[in-house]
Amino acid sequence: MPMRLTDLSQLRDLPFDQVIDVRSPAEFAEDRVPGAINLPALSNDERARVGTIYVQDSPFQARKIGAALVSRNMARHIEEVLADKPRDYRPLVYCWRGGQRSGSVAIILQQIGWRAETIDGGYRSYRRLVQNAMHGAAWPGKVMILDGNTGTAKTVILSLLKDAGHQVLDLEALACHRGSIFGGVAGGQPAQKGFESDLAMAMTALDPARPLIVEAESSKIGDLNLPPAIWAAMKDAPRVEIRAPMEARRRYLLQSYGDISADRARLADLVAALSTRHSGERIATWQQHVAQGDDGALVEGLLTHHYDPRYARQRARWVDAARCLSVDLPDLSGTALAAELPRIAAAIDGASAL
Repeated sequence: MPMRLTDLSQLRDLPFDQVIDVRSPAEFAEDRVPGAINLPALSNDERARVGTIYVQDSPFQARKIGAALVSRNMARHIEEVLADKPRDYRPLVYCWRGGQRSGSVAIILQQIGWRAETIDGGYRSYRRLVQNAMHGAAWPGKVMILDGNTGTAKTVILSLLKDAGHQVLDLEALACHRGSIFGGVAGGQPAQKGFESDLAMAMTALDPARPLIVEAESSKIGDLNLPPAIWAAMKDAPRVEIRAPMEARRRYLLQSYGDISADRARLADLVAALSTRHSGERIATWQQHVAQGDDGALVEGLLTHHYDPRYARQRARWVDAARCLSVDLPDLSGTALAAELPRIAAAIDGASAL
């Protein structure tokens, strides 16, 4: 009997040895049930071909060709990926809507003697749960914002708070992006659906009775939109603002963004991308800093003329000063941040009561 998904928390303790996504690699790359592996019943090209035949020729012909392709592909998966699975192997199989692909694969695996089952409604039933959690329901529990201008070591502080036992959610880590035009990381970002899946599953592991600390963000992290549930909670949340002098922020950023500094061509391209927001004269000055390797001057110029004004405008729009506390940190080195953590935590506790 197909397994029916009624709550995302079911996926945290599934009674199966493995979850198998038999959709095409392109479908899998966009999003998948957490922990699933991809054993495609049809490749990207095969799926397109069968679909075209189904629409333009006949469903019967499409099913016949599809059956041959699925059988061929599953033979390879059984001989390779599944070759060492034991007699009592129990996989959970799904496709787009719990139809022919997952049903066909499950039958093949069951004939071997494995206890294969499918997900009722396939990936679509899982996606509906994610959509409801991220777009339909309110975020569970209270959110606290760790705020501060660019370069105030918020990400490091967030990690220290987590290590100290506070409930923390690193949105930038989930989005695979550091949250600015210079924030791209190797490997790129997930698809929007994949980001929402990761966020929804992270949400199920949280204790709604405890405050959740997240870093201040705009409504987008890189190319990804924060779903309405978390964004609405963040806009209405009390916050603690980290303040630090320019020199400390500059040192921190020079250390944290060394990967970008090492690639001068990429750095020049990123500066050029700001040309729609700043005068040609300012962009030329920044490009001169890039060419001369004067990253300190570049960072200070970007903070002064780009990032700090943007943060100020955003705070003026969203932040209730009566629900915001601040912590001044003269030094953003790792040792100094560790020493200041109790003071930061105390400020968070105080803001939580606002």
